[in-house]
Amino acid sequence: MSSAAASGRRSRPTEDHRRAVAGPCERGSGTVLVLGLVAVVVLLGTVLAGLGQAQAARSGAQGAADLAAVAGADALRHGEDACAVARVVAARNGGTVDACADEGGGVLRVEVHRAAPGVARLVGSGARATAAARAGPASARGSRAAAS
Repeated sequence: MSSAAASGRRSRPTEDHRRAVAGPCERGSGTVLVLGLVAVVVLLGTVLAGLGQAQAARSGAQGAADLAAVAGADALRHGEDACAVARVVAARNGGTVDACADEGGGVLRVEVHRAAPGVARLVGSGARATAAARAGPASARGSRAAAS
């Protein structure tokens, strides 16, 4: 019996002992595992950032559509070119008018798109966010469903 075993102390494992326990193929596998986990976290963060940016673009497009529809309906009431006013207001709010229609009774329907920022494009949520809005006098409410 060795003196280390007799005294109850454990001897330090040798390099050969470590290889025998861990196996030659497992050396460095922890590093690969950590790198894989970091890659998953980065990918998840990128996806979440893209979704957040896409939602922000959608909200911005809806705001631009709402403002353009209200301004256009007001211009329509005053006999001005409602769609021209809607285009200007949408542009000032970061949007572009795709469609503009006088639905009669002083009601104007406007469809607007807004470009989605960088990461949102990479995530696949589309290069643009779209929204539509209707505006007009309260007396025209019964003619169609509530504003979209």
